[in-house]
Amino acid sequence: MTKKEIAKNFLKLAAKGHSHEGFRLYVGKNFKHHNAYFKGDAETLMLAMEESARTNPNKIFKIHHILEDDKFVAVHSHLKQNSEDIGFAVVHILKFKDDKIVELWDLGQPVPKDSINQNGMF
Repeated sequence: MTKKEIAKNFLKLAAKGHSHEGFRLYVGKNFKHHNAYFKGDAETLMLAMEESARTNPNKIFKIHHILEDDKFVAVHSHLKQNSEDIGFAVVHILKFKDDKIVELWDLGQPVPKDSINQNGMF
């Protein structure tokens, strides 16, 4: 699998509530997560992903762009908690070592109800 495929599969599993499987298959030892609202370890993130899926079982996760540069993959996506939700634009940056994800950054921006930008966020 390519790093892009691994990143895509990992994020889709996490969004659907299968983060344990995603971590087992795709995450390496000494994983680090960079999000100000969570501890930086794999276990904390995995449990938060599962709780999010339980709380929002109709979550919609659509990937729009995936970029790869050496050991990094960036994924630009639209995340909605349900079909009525306007959602967030999200960028995940994943760092790889030996085809395993060893570090993850996630950045999000709410999709505004009314935007002055005619190009949209996606």
